[in-house]
Amino acid sequence: MIFMENYDIIIVGAGPAGLTAGMYAGRQNSKTLIIDRGFAGGLGLEVPLMQNYPGFDLISGMELIQKMKAQTENYCEIKENETIQSIEKTEDGFLLKTRTSPLLMSEESDEIREFKAKAIILATGASHRHLNVPGEAEFLGRGVAYCATCDGMFFIDRTVLMVGGGNSAAQEALYLKNLGCNVKLVHRRDQLRCEHHLQKALEEKEIEVIWNATVEEIKGDMVVESVRLNRNGQEEDYKTDGVFIAIGDDPSNEIAKELGIDLDEDGYIITDKRQATSVEHVYSAGDITGGVKQWVVACGEGAVAAISAYNDLNL
Repeated sequence: MIFMENYDIIIVGAGPAGLTAGMYAGRQNSKTLIIDRGFAGGLGLEVPLMQNYPGFDLISGMELIQKMKAQTENYCEIKENETIQSIEKTEDGFLLKTRTSPLLMSEESDEIREFKAKAIILATGASHRHLNVPGEAEFLGRGVAYCATCDGMFFIDRTVLMVGGGNSAAQEALYLKNLGCNVKLVHRRDQLRCEHHLQKALEEKEIEVIWNATVEEIKGDMVVESVRLNRNGQEEDYKTDGVFIAIGDDPSNEIAKELGIDLDEDGYIITDKRQATSVEHVYSAGDITGGVKQWVVACGEGAVAAISAYNDLNL
């Protein structure tokens, strides 16, 4: 069975950029829909604590997403767990076909829904980058994790390694330490890339950094028991109960490719200052556009994209 619905603006992705775009689009009296293949929030749900979001001295990503989602639902519809099967440009806009995601189901739904839109905003974000080493996939959920907020509680009073050297790795290492984990940071260089205040916090919490080291293999039987580290050219086995990985993200650009949108050399969507892409009436915002990957930047881009879409359709 196929259901058809018409909208002025459809936003793909319900992270900070998508939710903000939905709020701004809806407030301009545009019939707006947000579609996300998972739950609203995306990687924003995994941020343990933020101290740099305006208006909040301290807030978790999950709490902020809950507030943003509730606010956005006053102005537009949000469909979670909805996978886009196809998207195409038509003479009068865009046609999207979707199915319910199999996230909470044993298999994919057979029910197809079709949506028409005059404009599209892509806020598809990014996904966790993998180490691509032996044992990483095999031990996922059995000692290998990408989200300290999600899985940290399972490692209280146990030894874990946090792989990475940027803001996310530092924030998550601090979170694990505060939970009661014995955490060490593994970084491939001799200097961290995270902000100075995070480096200072790591020192104050006495979180050891294993410098100039890369993970070559994750080892164990039923669960993670150790990793093989290459440290300054020398390989050694290091005992650990868990490996948390925070080494960056890859752009979720499948839909952009399907629409033929111009991407940069790293696969991020290229936009102008109005957040417009190379395809008419398609805009983009948030981490999928690369640049400064900060929550407040994503929100700003989402607002600009929504205003630009509205203006192009109505002025």
